Amino acid sequence: MPIIYLSPSTQESNPYITGSGSEEYNMNLLADAMEPYLLSNGIQYRRNTPDMTAASSIRQANEGWYDFYLALHSNAAGQGEASPIRGIIAFYYPGSAQGKQAAEIFVSNLKEIYPLPDQVRTQATTTLGEVRQPRFPAVLLELGYHDNPDDAAWVKNNLNAIARNIVISLCQYFGIPFLEPRPARPAVVDVNWGSLNIRSRPSTTAPIVARAYDGARLTVINQWQGWYLVRFDGVVGYASSDYVTLV
Repeated sequence: MPIIYLSPSTQESNPYITGSGSEEYNMNLLADAMEPYLLSNGIQYRRNTPDMTAASSIRQANEGWYDFYLALHSNAAGQGEASPIRGIIAFYYPGSAQGKQAAEIFVSNLKEIYPLPDQVRTQATTTLGEVRQPRFPAVLLELGYHDNPDDAAWVKNNLNAIARNIVISLCQYFGIPFLEPRPARPAVVDVNWGSLNIRSRPSTTAPIVARAYDGARLTVINQWQGWYLVRFDGVVGYASSDYVTLV
Protein backbone atom coordinates (compact mmCIF):
# COMPACT_ATOMS: atom_id res chain seq x y z
CA MET A 1 0.00 0.00 0.00
CA PRO A 2 1.21 3.52 -0.69
CA ILE A 3 2.90 5.76 1.82
CA ILE A 4 3.14 9.54 1.44
CA TYR A 5 4.98 12.38 3.12
CA LEU A 6 2.42 15.04 4.05
CA SER A 7 3.80 18.56 4.44
CA PRO A 8 1.24 21.19 5.50
CA SER A 9 2.61 24.73 5.47
CA THR A 10 4.83 25.86 8.34
CA GLN A 11 4.37 29.55 7.45
CA GLU A 12 2.74 30.90 10.59
CA SER A 13 3.48 34.51 9.60
CA ASN A 14 1.06 34.43 6.63
CA PRO A 15 -2.31 35.60 8.03
CA TYR A 16 -5.70 34.90 6.46
CA ILE A 17 -7.30 38.21 5.61
CA THR A 18 -10.55 37.06 7.22
CA GLY A 19 -8.82 36.70 10.59
CA SER A 20 -9.24 32.93 10.60
CA GLY A 21 -5.68 32.10 11.58
CA SER A 22 -2.54 31.71 9.51
CA GLU A 23 -1.56 29.65 6.49
CA GLU A 24 0.18 27.21 8.83
CA TYR A 25 -2.90 26.94 11.05
CA ASN A 26 -5.36 26.31 8.22
CA MET A 27 -3.17 23.91 6.26
CA ASN A 28 -2.62 21.86 9.42
CA LEU A 29 -6.38 21.79 9.96
CA LEU A 30 -6.66 20.52 6.39
CA ALA A 31 -4.07 17.81 7.06
CA ASP A 32 -6.01 16.86 10.21
CA ALA A 33 -9.16 16.51 8.09
CA MET A 34 -7.30 14.35 5.57
CA GLU A 35 -6.12 11.79 8.10
CA PRO A 36 -9.39 9.80 8.49
CA TYR A 37 -9.68 9.56 4.70
CA LEU A 38 -6.07 8.47 4.31
CA LEU A 39 -6.47 5.78 6.98
CA SER A 40 -9.77 4.52 5.57
CA ASN A 41 -8.10 4.00 2.19
CA GLY A 42 -4.96 2.33 3.46
CA ILE A 43 -2.70 5.24 2.52
CA GLN A 44 -0.01 5.44 5.16
CA TYR A 45 1.69 8.74 5.85
CA ARG A 46 4.30 10.64 7.76
CA ARG A 47 3.60 14.27 8.51
CA ASN A 48 5.80 17.24 9.34
CA THR A 49 5.18 19.36 12.44
CA PRO A 50 4.51 23.10 12.76
CA ASP A 51 7.90 23.75 14.37
CA MET A 52 9.65 22.53 11.20
CA THR A 53 10.39 24.42 7.98
CA ALA A 54 9.98 23.48 4.35
CA ALA A 55 13.69 22.70 4.22
CA SER A 56 13.63 20.44 7.27
CA SER A 57 10.47 18.74 5.98
CA ILE A 58 12.25 17.92 2.73
CA ARG A 59 15.29 16.63 4.62
CA GLN A 60 13.14 14.43 6.84
CA ALA A 61 11.29 13.04 3.84
CA ASN A 62 14.50 12.31 1.94
CA GLU A 63 15.83 10.35 4.91
CA GLY A 64 13.09 7.79 4.32
CA TRP A 65 11.27 6.39 1.33
CA TYR A 66 7.82 7.51 0.24
CA ASP A 67 5.69 6.99 -2.83
CA PHE A 68 4.71 10.66 -2.95
CA TYR A 69 5.42 14.05 -1.35
CA LEU A 70 2.42 16.35 -0.94
CA ALA A 71 2.80 19.95 0.24
CA LEU A 72 -0.30 21.88 1.33
CA HIS A 73 -0.22 25.67 1.05
CA SER A 74 -2.36 28.69 0.36
CA ASN A 75 -1.18 31.50 -1.86
CA ALA A 76 -0.86 35.29 -1.62
CA ALA A 77 -0.60 38.05 -4.18
CA GLY A 78 1.76 39.92 -1.86
CA GLN A 79 0.13 43.31 -2.29
CA GLY A 80 -0.13 44.01 1.43
CA GLU A 81 -3.90 44.39 1.25
CA ALA A 82 -6.97 42.50 0.12
CA SER A 83 -6.24 41.00 -3.28
CA PRO A 84 -8.73 40.37 -6.11
CA ILE A 85 -6.68 37.41 -7.30
CA ARG A 86 -8.15 33.96 -6.80
CA GLY A 87 -7.40 30.42 -7.89
CA ILE A 88 -5.72 27.10 -7.18
CA ILE A 89 -2.35 25.99 -8.58
CA ALA A 90 -0.89 22.48 -8.49
CA PHE A 91 2.86 22.86 -8.89
CA TYR A 92 5.09 20.02 -10.09
CA TYR A 93 8.68 19.64 -11.21
CA PRO A 94 8.94 19.70 -15.03
CA GLY A 95 11.21 16.65 -15.16
CA SER A 96 8.75 14.48 -13.24
CA ALA A 97 6.16 12.70 -15.38
CA GLN A 98 4.55 11.23 -12.26
CA GLY A 99 4.45 14.63 -10.58
CA LYS A 100 2.73 16.09 -13.63
CA GLN A 101 0.26 13.21 -13.73
CA ALA A 102 -0.63 13.71 -10.06
CA ALA A 103 -0.96 17.49 -10.49
CA GLU A 104 -3.39 16.96 -13.36
CA ILE A 105 -5.49 14.59 -11.25
CA PHE A 106 -5.60 17.07 -8.35
CA VAL A 107 -6.67 19.87 -10.68
CA SER A 108 -9.36 17.80 -12.40
CA ASN A 109 -10.97 16.93 -9.07
CA LEU A 110 -10.55 20.32 -7.39
CA LYS A 111 -12.40 21.92 -10.30
CA GLU A 112 -15.45 20.02 -9.03
CA ILE A 113 -15.52 21.82 -5.66
CA TYR A 114 -13.83 25.18 -6.24
CA PRO A 115 -16.32 27.96 -7.17
CA LEU A 116 -14.16 29.19 -10.09
CA PRO A 117 -13.11 26.00 -11.90
CA ASP A 118 -11.48 27.90 -14.76
CA GLN A 119 -9.03 29.30 -12.18
CA VAL A 120 -7.71 25.85 -11.19
CA ARG A 121 -4.57 24.88 -13.09
CA THR A 122 -1.25 23.04 -13.05
CA GLN A 123 2.11 24.75 -13.34
CA ALA A 124 5.60 23.36 -13.77
CA THR A 125 8.27 25.04 -11.65
CA THR A 126 11.95 24.66 -10.84
CA THR A 127 11.95 27.30 -8.08
CA LEU A 128 9.93 25.59 -5.33
CA GLY A 129 12.06 23.32 -3.18
CA GLU A 130 9.14 21.12 -2.16
CA VAL A 131 8.72 19.89 -5.73
CA ARG A 132 12.37 20.14 -6.84
CA GLN A 133 14.19 18.51 -3.94
CA PRO A 134 12.19 15.43 -2.79
CA ARG A 135 13.59 12.25 -4.30
CA PHE A 136 10.15 10.96 -5.23
CA PRO A 137 7.17 12.45 -7.14
CA ALA A 138 5.92 15.65 -5.53
CA VAL A 139 3.14 18.21 -5.86
CA LEU A 140 2.69 21.49 -4.01
CA LEU A 141 -0.93 22.63 -3.85
CA GLU A 142 -1.64 26.35 -3.50
CA LEU A 143 -5.25 26.13 -2.34
CA GLY A 144 -6.59 29.60 -3.00
CA TYR A 145 -5.25 33.01 -1.96
CA HIS A 146 -5.36 33.73 1.75
CA ASP A 147 -5.23 37.47 1.05
CA ASN A 148 -8.46 37.22 -0.95
CA PRO A 149 -11.55 37.28 1.32
CA ASP A 150 -13.55 34.83 -0.80
CA ASP A 151 -10.72 32.31 -1.09
CA ALA A 152 -9.86 32.58 2.60
CA ALA A 153 -13.50 31.94 3.49
CA TRP A 154 -13.70 29.04 1.00
CA VAL A 155 -10.79 27.25 2.66
CA LYS A 156 -12.09 27.84 6.18
CA ASN A 157 -15.63 26.68 5.37
CA ASN A 158 -14.74 23.67 3.22
CA LEU A 159 -11.86 21.93 4.98
CA ASN A 160 -13.53 18.52 5.04
CA ALA A 161 -14.65 18.72 1.40
CA ILE A 162 -11.15 19.77 0.31
CA ALA A 163 -9.55 17.01 2.38
CA ARG A 164 -11.87 14.39 0.90
CA ASN A 165 -11.24 15.67 -2.62
CA ILE A 166 -7.46 15.53 -2.20
CA VAL A 167 -7.59 11.94 -0.95
CA ILE A 168 -9.85 10.98 -3.86
CA SER A 169 -7.09 12.28 -6.13
CA LEU A 170 -4.42 10.34 -4.24
CA CYS A 171 -6.46 7.15 -4.63
CA GLN A 172 -6.79 7.77 -8.37
CA TYR A 173 -3.07 8.39 -8.65
CA PHE A 174 -2.23 5.18 -6.79
CA GLY A 175 -4.86 3.14 -8.63
CA ILE A 176 -6.88 2.12 -5.58
CA PRO A 177 -10.62 2.60 -4.93
CA PHE A 178 -11.70 5.55 -2.80
CA LEU A 179 -13.53 4.41 0.33
CA GLU A 180 -15.47 6.53 2.79
CA PRO A 181 -14.34 6.22 6.42
CA ARG A 182 -16.09 3.62 8.55
CA PRO A 183 -15.45 2.15 12.01
CA ALA A 184 -12.72 -0.47 12.13
CA ARG A 185 -13.76 -4.02 13.08
CA PRO A 186 -11.82 -6.89 14.66
CA ALA A 187 -11.73 -10.07 12.62
CA VAL A 188 -10.05 -13.46 12.30
CA VAL A 189 -8.68 -15.37 9.35
CA ASP A 190 -10.82 -18.37 8.39
CA VAL A 191 -9.05 -20.67 5.93
CA ASN A 192 -9.20 -24.47 5.67
CA TRP A 193 -5.57 -24.83 4.60
CA GLY A 194 -2.56 -22.72 3.80
CA SER A 195 -2.71 -19.00 4.48
CA LEU A 196 -4.62 -15.90 3.50
CA ASN A 197 -2.81 -13.68 1.02
CA ILE A 198 -2.89 -9.97 1.82
CA ARG A 199 -2.30 -7.94 -1.32
CA SER A 200 -1.33 -4.38 -2.24
CA ARG A 201 -4.47 -3.88 -4.36
CA PRO A 202 -7.94 -5.49 -4.43
CA SER A 203 -6.95 -7.94 -7.15
CA THR A 204 -5.79 -11.55 -7.23
CA THR A 205 -2.93 -10.44 -9.48
CA ALA A 206 -1.66 -7.73 -7.10
CA PRO A 207 1.60 -8.33 -5.20
CA ILE A 208 1.33 -10.19 -1.89
CA VAL A 209 2.50 -8.01 1.02
CA ALA A 210 1.77 -10.45 3.87
CA ARG A 211 0.32 -13.87 4.66
CA ALA A 212 -1.95 -14.65 7.62
CA TYR A 213 -2.68 -18.16 8.86
CA ASP A 214 -5.98 -19.58 10.07
CA GLY A 215 -7.11 -18.00 13.32
CA ALA A 216 -4.85 -14.98 12.99
CA ARG A 217 -6.39 -11.78 14.29
CA LEU A 218 -6.53 -8.72 12.11
CA THR A 219 -8.41 -5.42 11.84
CA VAL A 220 -10.82 -4.69 9.03
CA ILE A 221 -10.43 -1.03 8.09
CA ASN A 222 -12.82 -0.92 5.16
CA GLN A 223 -14.52 -2.95 2.44
CA TRP A 224 -14.67 -2.79 -1.34
CA GLN A 225 -16.71 -5.31 -3.30
CA GLY A 226 -15.42 -8.77 -2.28
CA TRP A 227 -12.35 -7.43 -0.50
CA TYR A 228 -11.56 -6.22 2.99
CA LEU A 229 -8.91 -3.59 3.58
CA VAL A 230 -7.09 -5.00 6.62
CA ARG A 231 -4.28 -4.27 9.02
CA PHE A 232 -2.25 -7.31 10.05
CA ASP A 233 1.04 -7.38 11.93
CA GLY A 234 1.79 -3.77 11.00
CA VAL A 235 0.96 -4.29 7.32
CA VAL A 236 -2.04 -2.78 5.51
CA GLY A 237 -3.47 -4.48 2.44
CA TYR A 238 -6.44 -6.15 0.79
CA ALA A 239 -7.71 -9.64 1.62
CA SER A 240 -10.60 -11.63 0.18
CA SER A 241 -13.65 -11.25 2.42
CA ASP A 242 -14.46 -14.93 1.81
CA TYR A 243 -11.69 -15.91 4.22
CA VAL A 244 -12.17 -13.30 6.95
CA THR A 245 -14.77 -13.50 9.72
CA LEU A 246 -15.79 -10.38 11.61
CA VAL A 247 -15.96 -10.83 15.38
